[in-house]
Amino acid sequence: MFKYFNQFVAADRNGLDVLILDEAHRIRETSANRYTRAADRTGRPQVDELIAAARVPLFLLDEHQVVRPGELGSLGQIRAYAASLGLETMHIPLDDQFRCGGSERYVEWAVDLVGLGERKPWRWTGDDGFEVRVAETPWELERMLDEQRDKGYSARMTAGYCWPWSDPTPERTLVPDVTIGDWARPWNSKSDRRMGDVPPSQLWATEDGGFGQVGCVYTAQGFEYDWSGVILGPDLVYRDGRFVVQRAENRDPSLKSKKNLTDVRFDLLIRNTYKVLLTRGMVGTVLYSTDEETREALRRLVHQ
Repeated sequence: MFKYFNQFVAADRNGLDVLILDEAHRIRETSANRYTRAADRTGRPQVDELIAAARVPLFLLDEHQVVRPGELGSLGQIRAYAASLGLETMHIPLDDQFRCGGSERYVEWAVDLVGLGERKPWRWTGDDGFEVRVAETPWELERMLDEQRDKGYSARMTAGYCWPWSDPTPERTLVPDVTIGDWARPWNSKSDRRMGDVPPSQLWATEDGGFGQVGCVYTAQGFEYDWSGVILGPDLVYRDGRFVVQRAENRDPSLKSKKNLTDVRFDLLIRNTYKVLLTRGMVGTVLYSTDEETREALRRLVHQ
């Protein structure tokens, strides 16, 4: 019943009546990976495999969640490819959502805040069922989240990929790579196995023990928790009335190559990354920026 996108390489054409493709914004260029034999590297587009596998393929996607190079799951790309095959498409907007306390207003605010919407950042004045707060220090951000945990809520901290990410020490402890002044915390574990109280990477958002680490977009995407603490790193700062991307401040190895990733594409991926991080909370979000000018802007943009 459940498969990955890359498991339809040899599927029979129209072998299924309906194929539901969740998280379709993560469709890749091809299904080949480092384990694929050279003889099987046909270059066939993954979207072609998925369209061919069913009479009715249903793509569920959020274009603002494309965060990796090579992800091609956008409405325009899927429509264009279907048209090239002579196939009709039907677009059904899904406006209602359960994340962020069901607050569509907050989602719109977050999209506009990071520069993905049509409006300039605007002031958040509140919405029933969802809270937004601004922390002055990472210590305060962690304390505010801890207070919510004491009330029985779940909480996690995330950040842009602006710090190195070390392997665990020989003693199997995490290195506190995310350093801001005298505050330092480790990224979530890279391992798929538990290390003492530290949950495996795929369970960081849901299992006990995840609060002491900082998650990145690759760990947080697809999950939610009650309270979300988001650290805006120096790769996204507020200047002259809007957020701008600073490529040199990002440490994500997959985004390094300027040859394979243009500045325009990089800019979009970073904005999408923060949109994802800003929309993980179900009850509230706490914001902190490492940049003073950005913190000042957040104070103006969030009514507390």
